[in-house]
Amino acid sequence: MVKIEGLVKRYGSFTAVDGIDLDVKQGQVFGVLGPNGAGKTTTLRMLTGLLMPTDGIITIDGHRMDSDPVKAKSITGFIPDRPYVYDKLTAFEYLSFIGGLYQMPKARVARRVRELLELFALAEWADSLIESFSHGMKQRITFAGALLPEPKLLVVDEPMVGLDPKGHRLIKDLFRRLTERDGMTILLSTHTLDVAEEVCDSVAIINHGKVVARGTMDQLRVESGESAATLEQVFLRITEETEEERAARVALRFSGGSSAEESP
Repeated sequence: MVKIEGLVKRYGSFTAVDGIDLDVKQGQVFGVLGPNGAGKTTTLRMLTGLLMPTDGIITIDGHRMDSDPVKAKSITGFIPDRPYVYDKLTAFEYLSFIGGLYQMPKARVARRVRELLELFALAEWADSLIESFSHGMKQRITFAGALLPEPKLLVVDEPMVGLDPKGHRLIKDLFRRLTERDGMTILLSTHTLDVAEEVCDSVAIINHGKVVARGTMDQLRVESGESAATLEQVFLRITEETEEERAARVALRFSGGSSAEESP
């Protein structure tokens, strides 16, 4: 569904993303994790067409972002880390506006708006101006807008920001339903590692603009040498190691060998 090859983003002499390769299958919840400044948000913004890569190829459902950006974007929904909405519109007007941007039939827009307002517990505020919404409510209306056209790919940067515990559970259950029932692919970046551990089928850990580990939780435990670790423990182990330690670990993994401590 999503293929990223040799993705690079430079700002002058600074390289924010340094040769990232990712392959995300349809129907997966795929997590992109990393410390602050690792290059996660920059990667997601290039994936959604908001930033132009310095180098590399992004393909979404067979459509290359560089040569067919309109088609690639038309099947992609994006939820940024901060809810950017039009405060002077009501919830109903905002979602109807989104439907118009995607040139959806009016009957379909009306049906989807009703469904999503109910889903995100916003129906009673349908005719209220968004400027009166709390941060959590704005985050929910942003989710509704991204899901309105029923995209094949949903890209989410920090999905739980501003949501209360009930909102957390709603979003986690929704992610699973969208992938398992509807076949949607979800690519998310989050610092909430327990959320990633609960909902992600596979993750990639980025540090200093490079993918330093990827795989399922079981695969990451093996790679990090922490057989019974939580995702938080694996994350800290991998992101805190030195370049030399990482190179040795990668070489060991691909050689199929074992560490000195594991040798008889």
